[in-house]
Amino acid sequence: MNEQALKKFFEKLERKIFLSNSYKEYAHIDSPLPIGYEQTISQPSLVLEMTRILSPEKESKVLEIGTGSGYQTAFLAEFSAKVHTIEVIEELSKQAKEKLSKLGYSNIFYKVSDGSSGWEEEAPFDRIIVTAAAGEKPKELIKQLNVNGRMVVPVGPQIAQDLLLITKDEKGKIKEEKLMKVRFVEMVGTYGWETNRF
Repeated sequence: MNEQALKKFFEKLERKIFLSNSYKEYAHIDSPLPIGYEQTISQPSLVLEMTRILSPEKESKVLEIGTGSGYQTAFLAEFSAKVHTIEVIEELSKQAKEKLSKLGYSNIFYKVSDGSSGWEEEAPFDRIIVTAAAGEKPKELIKQLNVNGRMVVPVGPQIAQDLLLITKDEKGKIKEEKLMKVRFVEMVGTYGWETNRF
């Protein structure tokens, strides 16, 4: 992807759009902030870095697990052909859809689900991004990754996770790389910490 265009978009997109009134004044701080329902919006630098690592292309079909506020979704929609985004909390999905529609995005498709089984009827995906922490590598999502695809997912226990880049080559061989330590809210469903105790 064009990293210069990504940086420009990052500087232009107002994070406060995705925050409630009580937190808008903190939008400029490079820190996670609450968005209700015990969920958070990630710090801007991490959203930028995860998008850069995912490296969506203009023809990419992307799956996002964890719509949340819609902030990360905006980055995906800006640089991809189609974004299929899943959120377990219906109200958050609805709010994100309203905000992203107002910004003019018509290439985003929404689903309310825990996301652990992906979006099978729309698979395969060229890019998959998970914005909640999994207790182990989500096998169903890896299966839905297209050849020459890239997936970014935080995996590990509650205290901290490894941000993994999982790739699938043209022969379907899986490779993974640990990139950095991160801390995300729990991925609900099959791959949450409750079902994967460390």
